[in-house]
Amino acid sequence: MHTKKILAMLTLASTATAMAACADPTTSTSTADTTTGAATSTTSHYDISSIPTVDEIAALVPDSIKKRGTLRNGASTGYAPAEYMDADGQTPIGYDIDINKALAKVMGLNAGETKHSEFPTIIPALGTKFDVGISSFTITSEREQQVNMVSYLNVGSAWGVAAGNPKNFDPSNPCGATIAVQTGTAQEEYAAALSDECVAAGKEKITVMPHELQTDIATKLTGGQYDATLADSTVIGYTSSQSAGKIEQLGDTFESAPQGVAVAKDDAQLAEAVQKAMQYLMDNGYLNDILASYGAENAALTTATLNPTVD
Repeated sequence: MHTKKILAMLTLASTATAMAACADPTTSTSTADTTTGAATSTTSHYDISSIPTVDEIAALVPDSIKKRGTLRNGASTGYAPAEYMDADGQTPIGYDIDINKALAKVMGLNAGETKHSEFPTIIPALGTKFDVGISSFTITSEREQQVNMVSYLNVGSAWGVAAGNPKNFDPSNPCGATIAVQTGTAQEEYAAALSDECVAAGKEKITVMPHELQTDIATKLTGGQYDATLADSTVIGYTSSQSAGKIEQLGDTFESAPQGVAVAKDDAQLAEAVQKAMQYLMDNGYLNDILASYGAENAALTTATLNPTVD
């Protein structure tokens, strides 16, 4: 659900270009009624009813969105705690889903709605099917050529292993290991780049095992099929906390990078509204509180920058 960027790391380092992950396409929807503060889904971890509408920000919202009354978000689920499916298998939940609802509330809209979609469909659909893409997108210069980006998080990457590291996986020497990653993420490219470095050094290649859902990876990791997994630090942390001690992070988080809300490149008006609404959530503690509901408060930025300069 995401575009992520991982830069150089360890002795086998090589720069990985940012890519986008994917998930199973559906038409499932999670909607909050921001007029009453009630959510049609009871799975939201954060109650947005206390968040006020800010008239100056609401005035910036394009008329077409005001008339519709909803802020439509496209997100690729399966990447807890950012965006994933509730136990009913139909309702998108996660901090990105709650953030969309909060932005809608600040903008004076009736609802923040998320439909989960395969990642490649999100960017092309901005401005038509979706108003925003809030799906763990890392901000890169390449992506900023395609869309407007409003920063709100800073997230690193981390290794995850089965408890006790029974495969004796060594992040400093991953050659010959079997590593699971989510399809299309920069972690997938990074693992492939590490494998190329291994082969070039005369060592055994890395077997890279891509999956569309991180939840599938967790099951196979604890089952002993993989040596390790590589994902966003927030994902590894959450997966570990939900695994009843069966999965743990190995080593420190590395190569943090900003993530942002994607808005159509030709929609400067909505991009400004999103930037100001996000800054309001930051300044008044709402963003931190939403993230804290998922144990991810350390990822919060304090300044929402439109199209920040990145490497």
